[in-house]
Amino acid sequence: MSLGQKNNLSRRSVLKIGAAGILGVLGSSFLNTSALFGKTANAMGKEETNHALHNQMKHGMAHGYDPGTDSTPGLEAAVKALTSFDYGVISKSPDGKTIREYSIIASETEVEIAKGMKFPGWTYNGTIPGPTIRCTEGDIIRIKFGNASSHPHSIHMHGIHPTNMDGLEPIAPGEEFVYEFEAKPAGLQIYHCHVPPLARHIHKGLYGNFIIDPKKPRKPAKELTMVMNGFDLDLDGENEVYTVNGYAFAYQSRPIKVKTGELVRIYLSNLTEFDPINSFHLHANFFDYYPIGADPDARSLYTDVIMQCQGERGIIEVTFPSSGKYMFHAHQSEFAELGWMGFFEAE
Repeated sequence: MSLGQKNNLSRRSVLKIGAAGILGVLGSSFLNTSALFGKTANAMGKEETNHALHNQMKHGMAHGYDPGTDSTPGLEAAVKALTSFDYGVISKSPDGKTIREYSIIASETEVEIAKGMKFPGWTYNGTIPGPTIRCTEGDIIRIKFGNASSHPHSIHMHGIHPTNMDGLEPIAPGEEFVYEFEAKPAGLQIYHCHVPPLARHIHKGLYGNFIIDPKKPRKPAKELTMVMNGFDLDLDGENEVYTVNGYAFAYQSRPIKVKTGELVRIYLSNLTEFDPINSFHLHANFFDYYPIGADPDARSLYTDVIMQCQGERGIIEVTFPSSGKYMFHAHQSEFAELGWMGFFEAE
């Protein structure tokens, strides 16, 4: 199926049936992901497909969508991603600077993005998003990048660095390149592939968070990393599923455990392709938001909802005053209903 072709199942029809319908159908044996890529869809007529989706919609609207709590590889990966920070292999330079070495490999990897739903991703180290790289301002960063895929790729790091380390040069399949620079400025940065067509390389999964801690440490907190993204299942340039950390309704299935009165810090970024903005809304509470988070002493925005364009990022700091389940989701209703929804559970 070419990029210009469209399947019977478009984003607009998905939005008409809602999350319950699409995830109920796509997660079933009736219509698997291969159908979305044209391998089995032709075996079903459009009328038959729409009839099945309509029945799923009626059931979903009556009962609501329950992603369940069953352990799946994709769900476990999203749970693990929340608190996984790659600090690299540490050594010292002759002049006493900290050197951090990282190994990142680009590959073509099938990843689970909802129960029973697989996506043919292009990944860094086998996951979408890629690993959260972390260091301190002034550290020397050394990233050994290997391209184990069949397409040229690169790593473009946001921040300040020499132009020959900017990730604009494609690295051919089977080749390697070492990116090396001093980490600055402090704050939440991101990284992603910068090989054309950019929309396809980013959408397919080549991105991640890049945290540069300030030399003056931030206040102690429970720290979480979240990347907002979307998945275009039928390659029509519009997303059908939206997630945080790559798995639909991950934190509805597994609410994020926090303690009342505890400071929670969230490194939040938006790498959603094909939609101009994404957003984060917290129920029953307010939070402090620091755009990019370069200065831990900067004045914050005190709110319960923020929006980010693609590539935008910031740091959320929040405490939960009492026990209970606090919902969070995108404040675009279609995003929330198609996977971008979860809970904090304060105890």
